[in-house]
Amino acid sequence: MNDPAPNAANIDLGDTPESPITMEPKAEMPQATTATTITTTTTAVATTPTTTVAAIATTTATVRPSMQSRSSMNGPLYMQTSNNKVLIRRVKRKDDGPLRSLARWFLDNQTGLSFNLIALIFLTHMCLPKARPHTSKFFLISYYNPESGKYALGSNDYYFISFCIILFTGIRAGLMEHVLAPSAKHWGIAKRKDITRFSEQAWMFIYYCIFWTLGMYLYVKSPYFLNMKELWTNWPVRELDGVMKAYLLAQWAFWVQQVLVIHIEERRKDHCQMLIHHFITITLISASYCYHQTRVGNLILVLMDVVDLFLPLAKCLKYLGFSTICDITFGVFMVSWFLARHVFYGMTCWSIYEDLAAIVPDGCYRGSNSNLTGPFPIPDGWGYLLEPFSDSQGTVCWSKSIRWAFLNCLLALQVLTIFWFFMIIQVAIRVLKGDGAEDTRSDDERDEQEEEFEYEEAQPLEEEVGVESIDLKGWERRTGVKRGASSSGVSLPGHSDRKELLGRIGCEKQVD
Repeated sequence: MNDPAPNAANIDLGDTPESPITMEPKAEMPQATTATTITTTTTAVATTPTTTVAAIATTTATVRPSMQSRSSMNGPLYMQTSNNKVLIRRVKRKDDGPLRSLARWFLDNQTGLSFNLIALIFLTHMCLPKARPHTSKFFLISYYNPESGKYALGSNDYYFISFCIILFTGIRAGLMEHVLAPSAKHWGIAKRKDITRFSEQAWMFIYYCIFWTLGMYLYVKSPYFLNMKELWTNWPVRELDGVMKAYLLAQWAFWVQQVLVIHIEERRKDHCQMLIHHFITITLISASYCYHQTRVGNLILVLMDVVDLFLPLAKCLKYLGFSTICDITFGVFMVSWFLARHVFYGMTCWSIYEDLAAIVPDGCYRGSNSNLTGPFPIPDGWGYLLEPFSDSQGTVCWSKSIRWAFLNCLLALQVLTIFWFFMIIQVAIRVLKGDGAEDTRSDDERDEQEEEFEYEEAQPLEEEVGVESIDLKGWERRTGVKRGASSSGVSLPGHSDRKELLGRIGCEKQVD
């Protein structure tokens, strides 16, 4: 900070020749994240029939920042400054390639892109009647059977999945930017990284509150509630209730969208583990849906999702500073993790190994749910394995190799959860030592330093103007300062405004 210049009213500078006011304003700078100094130099000559008043002054006005840290540059870029420079926009990160630049562009514009695409679909549906059989596939589940009141499976389901991916992307980005991040700032979270992580975890908590509740409702109302053997009876059932179908397709879309998220946002230290987890989860959801094992798919999702209720909640509490409640929530999270993802999950895997082999014989089926034929022998080759993903009434088979493929994916997921559980135990040990709960699995996002980016800067505007061009009324409106009476007590026509300006900048001189 520069010290304020002394008042020039007490300095006798003698007569100076009449000259226009020369102003060299810097780019207008809003309240910034770093300390900023604005310096204005003004030279003025005011004459009267009897007296010449000459004044020259240099004043320094200081705009105080609302935040101290350079790394906490939140908000629009036009609100961010660095080294007394106004940043118009962040061009790119240094050493970014084309794909990474594209990912950053998508990250910055994902809300607008998502809702514009959704608006385009609905506008096309309303304005073009001939397009409605196609556009309705995006936001309505397909293959309704009026005779049974249920829904079959088919390739049109991919339209609904695509719509859900776009919808989740838009809702997530919109909530994080316009609701969750402002709430975090309001609740006292100051660091940019903490605001981002709080917003992400709050979004995950909201999602799982909705979908775990829905999945649990479907599970409790089902005939396989607390009955493992009922998971496998009457296979294959080639139709679903509408709510169950929408639930599974939305979960499928969510995990595809999660793969997109971890590639457009900053990579964290567990990126590879999370990517493997997401691909295994997508494989299991899609295969259980297309191979008509939706009952066990519902059960696995309920067991996995209940844990993700407590972990995001504990993290949010940590960012908000509620350490004691955070530690308690983390303890509940540990217990739920062990019971759901190791005990009950292991029981489900054992049922696949033991009960499924005894209840569902090897063989293939073909046709709709009301006209199902089979079983017949498994055909040669590998093409029949992919047919359930494209043809809802085509051949669907079950064999020992398919059962082991499912079981191996589930066991691979169990290996990941065991690895993560050991890390959770380390966190629990720190809690017992009094250090507090801090999950380190995915919080190692590197701090974003400003010098890692290339910026466009606002250039200063230089313009020479005369004293008559000064808009004092506009200056009053912008600054909110009202003009008062002159300290000299002398009022000269056409001169008071100029004299008032000199007074405001600290160099008013008495006129005899």
